[in-house]
Amino acid sequence: MDIGSIFLILGLLVLVGLFVARPLIERSAVAVSQQEHELSALMAERDQVLNALQELDFDFKLGKIPEDEYPAQRAALLQHGAEVLRKLDAYQPAPLSEAAEDRLEQAIARRRADAAAMPRNGAGSRLKVSAVAAAQEDDLEALIATRRRERTEKAAGFCSQCGAPLQQSDHFCPKCGSKQK
Repeated sequence: MDIGSIFLILGLLVLVGLFVARPLIERSAVAVSQQEHELSALMAERDQVLNALQELDFDFKLGKIPEDEYPAQRAALLQHGAEVLRKLDAYQPAPLSEAAEDRLEQAIARRRADAAAMPRNGAGSRLKVSAVAAAQEDDLEALIATRRRERTEKAAGFCSQCGAPLQQSDHFCPKCGSKQK
């Protein structure tokens, strides 16, 4: 080996080593602050309360929850949700004209509208398919149907001699060469 080749390989090894060790050398990893962590936890708790309220309303409509227990459970969830929203307001100040309970009710109404817009299957469970995904699935189904039609139009069966698949345009078997009817 030439001395120049050795220096070139050695230089490349040093560069690769520096590239691999860069995260260890910099020591400036992205640290999540305590405030960001608390904000994230509060947002997750808000979503849990919204889901619990939505499920409570749904269960009440189905008759799974007695009428005398429903108002107390709903009020407790609304109170908890309002507390969470007040804590979130400390991190993200909102306009003073909206109360926390009103914002929670608006969020519930939006979720109900979204849930009502989703199609249901025969078992009554919600299908989580957006309109764009449904359109893409329709296009895919059309392509599959077209492909199947093309395949059935071209298929003519199998060779009587060797059993190889034949197309309608085949006059002779592509595998054994026997004449087809």
